[in-house]
Amino acid sequence: MLVNPRNGRPYRRLVDAQRALGLPCWICGHNIPTTVDRQRHPLAFTLDHLVPLSRGGDLLAPANARSAHRRCNSARGNRTTPRPPQRASRRW
Repeated sequence: MLVNPRNGRPYRRLVDAQRALGLPCWICGHNIPTTVDRQRHPLAFTLDHLVPLSRGGDLLAPANARSAHRRCNSARGNRTTPRPPQRASRRW
């Protein structure tokens, strides 16, 4: 049987420790609300990894952990750097 390491205590402790720091999203820089549904809301806290796991990043290394909004984390995918902010187009 294959075990998902994200369901284990060490990972949950890392998530809880990162959330407790109360840091803003490292991708967009905006605060992460604490009162939204953690499972579904696009602005909910998620643990992101500076070096994506698919590129050799360590799942449990605190130095690789970053606070992010769910939607920012999803939009970043497995890139090694955050996507630059989208500029609003101007109509003249």
